Parts: sequence; structure tokens; C-alpha cells
Amino acid sequence: MIIQKSVIIAKLRERGQNVRADWVDRELPDEVDPFLYSGLLATLHLDLKELEAPSS
Repeated sequence: MIIQKSVIIAKLRERGQNVRADWVDRELPDEVDPFLYSGLLATLHLDLKELEAPSS
């Protein structure tokens, strides 16, 4: 599973964490592999379930 960086940024901005969102925007690739970045996602308190795209 790959997560779009824009989804991570949107979730952080929803929480009012704009500085973190700006940092993620500068530092992460457009497509984020959650297994490679699991430590960062945990530090940001982001759960994979809340980042998954809704199924249609």
C-alpha cells in the first residue's frame, strides 16, 4: 500500500499541525511507503487506517 503525501498533509492540517504538515510537504516523496516511514508516521500519531483511501 502506498499513501499519497497529500493525504498525510491534509490529516495534519485537520489537526491544526501546520508546521508538521509543512515539514512533511518538504521532506517526504509524493508517494509514501508506510513500511519505510512507519517510525515517522508513529511519531506524527498517524494510523494507517485513518490514511487509507475510502473504498467505493
